[in-house]
Amino acid sequence: MTDDLVNRMRQADVILLGEIHDNPDHHMLQAEIIETLQPSAIVWEMLTDETAARINAGALDNPANFEAVIEWAKAHWPNFDLYRPVLVAAEDLQQYGGLVPRAAASKAMELGIGPAFGAGSGEYGLGIRLDPAQQSVREAHQQEAHCNAMPPELLPKMVDVQRLRDATLAKATIRAFDDTGGPIVVVTGNGHARKDWGVSVYLKRVQPALRVFSLGQSEDGSVRGIFDAVVDSPAVERPDPCAAFEKQESE
Repeated sequence: MTDDLVNRMRQADVILLGEIHDNPDHHMLQAEIIETLQPSAIVWEMLTDETAARINAGALDNPANFEAVIEWAKAHWPNFDLYRPVLVAAEDLQQYGGLVPRAAASKAMELGIGPAFGAGSGEYGLGIRLDPAQQSVREAHQQEAHCNAMPPELLPKMVDVQRLRDATLAKATIRAFDDTGGPIVVVTGNGHARKDWGVSVYLKRVQPALRVFSLGQSEDGSVRGIFDAVVDSPAVERPDPCAAFEKQESE
């Protein structure tokens, strides 16, 4: 991490720290940044408001039960040990959750993202349709991410859920800033950290005066999206994500 990168992040009110969830190098860098910047609060894509509140209430005082208390496995995130350095670096910060609960995601699929988001959905622009070109690209990304196994009619709804997640993270970030005065660090996947259609879009819409810095973390030079800066790490060896889909098709 260069001095120039640190200085650029220090100028921001909100620092979006992107990641590939199962890459340990990405979490080590996030921890280093948090320790260096000493922000006032952290917003987690991986935690709901309820589970973040448990950390603020002292859940870390009993490490043996910590994973169960924050319901980590229930949310199907990668091994918690990958995130432990980030949590240690942020343990004295005010914690906020930006995770969309499964029930809300289901509601978005059924009724739309406005009802799922609730009050403020108009302020966040969730009733506005995406530009057709962006919509098409985002649907193609969803299909690719799901190994080309999704029924085409589901793709617009899956894009809507991603928009709901972006807006929910933005809402939690604004609340954290209003509560603490910032700066705020947001730990999230690269897809939400990207400037062209991630959390930044909703922050700019609702709180345009906020200075936002977006960091992407690539693997072997590859990352999608626009960021203020990108830091590269070696790719992680991982099983073929499409193997499960192929097995289902053969059965």
